[in-house]
Amino acid sequence: MTVEQQLAAGIAALDLALPAGAEATLLDYLALLDKWNRVYNLTAVREVERMVGHHLLDSLAAVPFFQGGCSDLIRVLDVGSGGGLPGIPLAIARPQLQVTLIDSIAKKTAFLLQAKAELGLANLNVVTGRVEDYLPEPGFDVITSRAFSDLKEFVTLTRHLLRPAGRWLAMKGLIPHEEIASLPDWVRVSANHSLVVPGLEASRHLIILEPV
Repeated sequence: MTVEQQLAAGIAALDLALPAGAEATLLDYLALLDKWNRVYNLTAVREVERMVGHHLLDSLAAVPFFQGGCSDLIRVLDVGSGGGLPGIPLAIARPQLQVTLIDSIAKKTAFLLQAKAELGLANLNVVTGRVEDYLPEPGFDVITSRAFSDLKEFVTLTRHLLRPAGRWLAMKGLIPHEEIASLPDWVRVSANHSLVVPGLEASRHLIILEPV
Protein backbone atom coordinates (compact mmCIF):
# COMPACT_ATOMS: atom_id res chain seq x y z
CA MET A 1 0.00 0.00 0.00
CA THR A 2 1.35 3.42 -0.94
CA VAL A 3 1.61 6.31 1.52
CA GLU A 4 -1.27 7.99 -0.33
CA GLN A 5 -3.44 4.87 0.01
CA GLN A 6 -2.51 4.50 3.68
CA LEU A 7 -3.58 8.05 4.44
CA ALA A 8 -6.81 7.84 2.45
CA ALA A 9 -7.78 4.54 4.10
CA GLY A 10 -6.96 5.92 7.55
CA ILE A 11 -9.03 9.06 7.06
CA ALA A 12 -11.93 6.92 5.85
CA ALA A 13 -11.60 4.63 8.88
CA LEU A 14 -11.67 7.69 11.17
CA ASP A 15 -14.82 8.86 9.34
CA LEU A 16 -13.24 12.29 9.13
CA ALA A 17 -14.54 14.90 6.68
CA LEU A 18 -11.66 17.08 5.49
CA PRO A 19 -11.68 20.25 3.37
CA ALA A 20 -10.88 20.04 -0.33
CA GLY A 21 -7.16 19.56 -0.90
CA ALA A 22 -6.43 18.64 2.72
CA GLU A 23 -5.15 15.13 1.93
CA ALA A 24 -2.68 16.53 -0.61
CA THR A 25 -1.50 19.13 1.93
CA LEU A 26 -1.04 16.44 4.58
CA LEU A 27 1.10 14.44 2.14
CA ASP A 28 3.15 17.55 1.34
CA TYR A 29 3.69 18.06 5.08
CA LEU A 30 4.74 14.42 5.44
CA ALA A 31 7.29 14.86 2.65
CA LEU A 32 8.69 17.97 4.37
CA LEU A 33 8.86 16.18 7.72
CA ASP A 34 10.69 13.25 6.16
CA LYS A 35 13.16 15.54 4.35
CA TRP A 36 13.98 17.74 7.35
CA ASN A 37 14.08 14.79 9.74
CA ARG A 38 17.19 13.46 8.06
CA VAL A 39 19.13 16.51 9.25
CA TYR A 40 17.21 17.96 12.19
CA ASN A 41 16.08 14.78 13.99
CA LEU A 42 12.48 15.96 14.43
CA THR A 43 11.11 12.49 15.14
CA ALA A 44 12.47 9.07 16.07
CA VAL A 45 10.24 7.51 13.40
CA ARG A 46 12.42 7.34 10.28
CA GLU A 47 10.29 5.49 7.73
CA VAL A 48 7.77 7.68 5.94
CA GLU A 49 5.32 4.76 5.78
CA ARG A 50 5.31 4.51 9.58
CA MET A 51 4.93 8.29 9.90
CA VAL A 52 1.45 8.04 8.35
CA GLY A 53 0.05 6.09 11.30
CA HIS A 54 2.34 7.26 14.08
CA HIS A 55 2.08 10.95 13.23
CA LEU A 56 -0.62 11.93 10.73
CA LEU A 57 -3.43 9.55 11.69
CA ASP A 58 -2.54 9.70 15.38
CA SER A 59 -2.98 13.48 15.27
CA LEU A 60 -6.08 13.34 13.09
CA ALA A 61 -7.79 10.90 15.49
CA ALA A 62 -8.11 13.76 18.00
CA VAL A 63 -9.50 16.31 15.51
CA PRO A 64 -13.22 15.83 16.39
CA PHE A 65 -12.52 16.93 19.96
CA PHE A 66 -11.27 20.32 18.80
CA GLN A 67 -14.63 21.26 17.27
CA GLY A 68 -16.30 24.28 18.80
CA GLY A 69 -20.02 24.73 19.21
CA CYS A 70 -19.87 28.41 18.32
CA SER A 71 -18.97 30.37 15.21
CA ASP A 72 -16.24 32.35 16.96
CA LEU A 73 -12.62 31.71 16.04
CA ILE A 74 -11.16 29.05 18.32
CA ARG A 75 -7.56 29.63 19.39
CA VAL A 76 -5.48 26.48 19.95
CA LEU A 77 -1.96 26.24 21.43
CA ASP A 78 0.19 23.18 20.68
CA VAL A 79 2.87 23.04 23.41
CA GLY A 80 6.26 21.49 22.67
CA SER A 81 5.14 21.04 19.09
CA GLY A 82 8.45 19.59 17.84
CA GLY A 83 7.82 18.59 14.24
CA GLY A 84 4.36 20.17 14.30
CA LEU A 85 2.30 17.40 15.88
CA PRO A 86 -0.60 17.50 16.41
CA GLY A 87 -0.79 21.21 15.45
CA ILE A 88 -0.06 21.10 11.71
CA PRO A 89 -2.43 18.20 10.87
CA LEU A 90 -5.03 19.98 13.03
CA ALA A 91 -4.56 23.28 11.17
CA ILE A 92 -4.86 21.48 7.83
CA ALA A 93 -7.94 19.47 8.85
CA ARG A 94 -9.73 22.43 10.46
CA PRO A 95 -8.84 25.74 8.73
CA GLN A 96 -11.35 27.58 10.94
CA LEU A 97 -9.07 27.05 13.95
CA GLN A 98 -6.26 29.49 14.73
CA VAL A 99 -3.38 27.22 15.75
CA THR A 100 -0.19 28.39 17.48
CA LEU A 101 2.82 26.07 17.72
CA ILE A 102 5.38 26.75 20.45
CA ASP A 103 8.74 25.04 20.97
CA SER A 104 11.89 26.16 22.76
CA ILE A 105 14.26 24.59 20.21
CA ALA A 106 15.03 26.98 17.34
CA LYS A 107 15.88 24.30 14.77
CA LYS A 108 12.43 22.81 15.26
CA THR A 109 10.62 26.14 14.91
CA ALA A 110 12.75 26.83 11.80
CA PHE A 111 11.16 23.72 10.30
CA LEU A 112 7.69 24.78 11.49
CA LEU A 113 8.08 28.20 9.86
CA GLN A 114 9.22 26.56 6.62
CA ALA A 115 6.24 24.19 6.72
CA LYS A 116 3.83 27.10 7.33
CA ALA A 117 5.25 28.94 4.31
CA GLU A 118 5.44 25.98 1.93
CA LEU A 119 2.00 24.62 2.86
CA GLY A 120 0.36 28.08 2.82
CA LEU A 121 -1.18 27.69 6.28
CA ALA A 122 -2.55 31.15 7.05
CA ASN A 123 -4.18 29.87 10.26
CA LEU A 124 -0.83 28.79 11.74
CA ASN A 125 1.44 30.79 14.04
CA VAL A 126 4.91 29.68 15.22
CA VAL A 127 6.61 30.82 18.44
CA THR A 128 10.16 30.05 19.60
CA GLY A 129 10.45 30.08 23.38
CA ARG A 130 9.56 28.48 26.68
CA VAL A 131 5.84 28.21 27.27
CA GLU A 132 6.08 29.51 30.85
CA ASP A 133 7.54 32.79 29.49
CA TYR A 134 4.95 33.17 26.71
CA LEU A 135 2.47 35.98 27.38
CA PRO A 136 0.21 36.52 24.37
CA GLU A 137 -3.00 38.51 24.40
CA PRO A 138 -5.58 37.05 24.38
CA GLY A 139 -5.16 33.52 25.73
CA PHE A 140 -6.26 30.20 24.24
CA ASP A 141 -9.52 28.25 24.18
CA VAL A 142 -7.70 24.92 23.90
CA ILE A 143 -4.16 23.99 24.93
CA THR A 144 -2.88 20.66 23.67
CA SER A 145 0.29 18.56 23.72
CA ARG A 146 1.35 15.22 22.36
CA ALA A 147 4.68 14.53 24.03
CA PHE A 148 5.46 17.58 26.12
CA SER A 149 5.52 16.49 29.77
CA ASP A 150 3.47 14.84 32.50
CA LEU A 151 -0.01 16.24 33.16
CA LYS A 152 0.90 18.20 36.29
CA GLU A 153 3.73 20.07 34.57
CA PHE A 154 1.63 20.55 31.43
CA VAL A 155 -1.24 22.32 33.20
CA THR A 156 1.01 24.20 35.66
CA LEU A 157 3.25 25.71 32.98
CA THR A 158 0.32 26.70 30.76
CA ARG A 159 -2.29 27.77 33.31
CA HIS A 160 -1.71 31.47 32.57
CA LEU A 161 -2.43 30.90 28.88
CA LEU A 162 -5.89 29.33 29.23
CA ARG A 163 -8.91 31.52 28.68
CA PRO A 164 -11.87 31.32 31.09
CA ALA A 165 -13.94 28.24 30.15
CA GLY A 166 -10.95 26.90 28.22
CA ARG A 167 -9.64 23.32 28.46
CA TRP A 168 -6.55 21.23 28.05
CA LEU A 169 -6.43 18.27 25.63
CA ALA A 170 -3.49 15.99 26.42
CA MET A 171 -2.64 13.19 23.98
CA LYS A 172 -1.30 10.15 25.84
CA GLY A 173 -0.56 6.48 25.29
CA LEU A 174 -1.76 4.31 28.18
CA ILE A 175 -4.07 6.03 30.69
CA PRO A 176 -1.64 7.92 32.97
CA HIS A 177 -3.23 6.99 36.31
CA GLU A 178 -0.29 8.23 38.40
CA GLU A 179 -0.17 11.55 36.54
CA ILE A 180 -3.92 12.04 37.04
CA ALA A 181 -3.59 11.28 40.75
CA SER A 182 -0.89 13.95 41.14
CA LEU A 183 -2.83 16.75 39.42
CA PRO A 184 -3.20 19.98 41.45
CA ASP A 185 -6.57 20.63 43.10
CA TRP A 186 -7.40 23.52 40.73
CA VAL A 187 -7.78 21.19 37.74
CA ARG A 188 -9.95 18.14 37.07
CA VAL A 189 -10.24 15.47 34.39
CA SER A 190 -13.56 16.08 32.65
CA ALA A 191 -13.24 13.27 30.09
CA ASN A 192 -10.97 10.44 29.02
CA HIS A 193 -11.37 9.21 25.45
CA SER A 194 -9.81 6.08 24.00
CA LEU A 195 -8.60 6.82 20.47
CA VAL A 196 -8.48 4.14 17.81
CA VAL A 197 -5.75 5.04 15.33
CA PRO A 198 -5.89 3.08 12.04
CA GLY A 199 -2.77 0.99 11.54
CA LEU A 200 -1.46 1.67 15.04
CA GLU A 201 -1.56 -1.12 17.59
CA ALA A 202 -0.51 1.05 20.53
CA SER A 203 -2.96 2.28 23.14
CA ARG A 204 -3.88 5.97 22.69
CA HIS A 205 -5.95 8.22 24.92
CA LEU A 206 -7.07 11.85 24.93
CA ILE A 207 -7.32 13.30 28.43
CA ILE A 208 -9.49 16.41 28.68
CA LEU A 209 -8.85 18.65 31.67
CA GLU A 210 -10.65 21.75 32.92
CA PRO A 211 -9.88 24.30 35.63
CA VAL A 212 -11.98 23.91 38.76
